[in-house]
Amino acid sequence: MMEFILLMAPAGQQQGGGGANPLVSFLPFLLIIVIMYYLMIRPQSKKQKEKKLMLEALKKGDNVITMGGIHGKVAGFADDNKTVILKIDDNVKIKVDKTAITLVIPVGSPKS
Repeated sequence: MMEFILLMAPAGQQQGGGGANPLVSFLPFLLIIVIMYYLMIRPQSKKQKEKKLMLEALKKGDNVITMGGIHGKVAGFADDNKTVILKIDDNVKIKVDKTAITLVIPVGSPKS
């Protein structure tokens, strides 16, 4: 019975066979992880850093656009710079979370 099982085994895995190198068998998985890092994770982290820098550089008078599509001008800050007060029209001001701002148009730039 044992001889029959040994005869059915692949050629490299019979008694005394060394088998495949484990590094070679994990190489495709490592390659996939590296490709995913460069195509997905790294660009996303770069975008997060850019957005963080943009929000830190936000100042009074900047024209901004929020996630909801509201266009306004920064009138001030509240709650330890976590909330932005936006002036969206004459005598109309709203508070929005700082993280809701998606685009900053510096003063002096033409509005789009």
